[in-house]
Amino acid sequence: MYISITTDELRTKKLSPIHLEETIKAINEDGYVIIKDVIPHEPLDILKEKMGQDSEILIKSEKWGGAGHLHGHLQQGPPPFAPYVFSEIVANPFIIQVSKALFGEGIFNSFYNGNTNCPGSLKQPLHMDGKHLWPCLEVSHPPVSVVINISPIDTNEENGSVELWPSTHLIGGTPRPMTTEIEEARRQIIPPIRGNARKGSVLIRDVRLWHRGVPNQSSQMRHMIAMIHHIGWWSRGHALTFNRGSESAFLACDLDHNAVFTDEPVDYLFLQKKFR
Repeated sequence: MYISITTDELRTKKLSPIHLEETIKAINEDGYVIIKDVIPHEPLDILKEKMGQDSEILIKSEKWGGAGHLHGHLQQGPPPFAPYVFSEIVANPFIIQVSKALFGEGIFNSFYNGNTNCPGSLKQPLHMDGKHLWPCLEVSHPPVSVVINISPIDTNEENGSVELWPSTHLIGGTPRPMTTEIEEARRQIIPPIRGNARKGSVLIRDVRLWHRGVPNQSSQMRHMIAMIHHIGWWSRGHALTFNRGSESAFLACDLDHNAVFTDEPVDYLFLQKKFR
């Protein structure tokens, strides 16, 4: 499902009731939604340049990450310090509006990282980023966590847009790791799609949705910023660490940024929270 926002929605920085209803329905039924043109291009251009430089450091160290830790996939997020932390991303009003509509009051962010799909990458195993709270229910429980994905470039089949398996978040009792037999059986029911999105879009998906990274056949790195928003009663774990000087990006809003600020250097490339 794609949502194309209107000029009036851009002006008010708020989805219309109809678009919000369509967005929530898509997440509940399909497990994902892509909302177009909600991130300005200027911060994305700045992040693309810096993250490209950081990617070279990780590649030289062969710091492969993500599901399977396969060649060509990096666990890599944006720098957690100024001038690379932007309110348009960490406090985006459209994203927060959707999370609040899903989860109500008390929503918070527990993750600020991401992944990079490098040219020549391999195909990841099919996986979920989170589990079902009650895995054996015939009818799956409503979402409690969503992954927010933002790329600083257009994503498509050539440069490795993520493979998504619609409605698989509704399947309880999914074994981990998933077998080829399970994958092929599901393909006969609803085949996977690609999360193609133009620059400035946001992909919001249920943390339980089946997905995988696929080969990047282009000559360009495909970075993807990730955050995870949770329902208020979810366990918070550790706060997210940012350097002082970036506080102004964390606007007061309905999202608890769950952030702390330090004067100490943050090793954001090599000491990271796991993300698949």
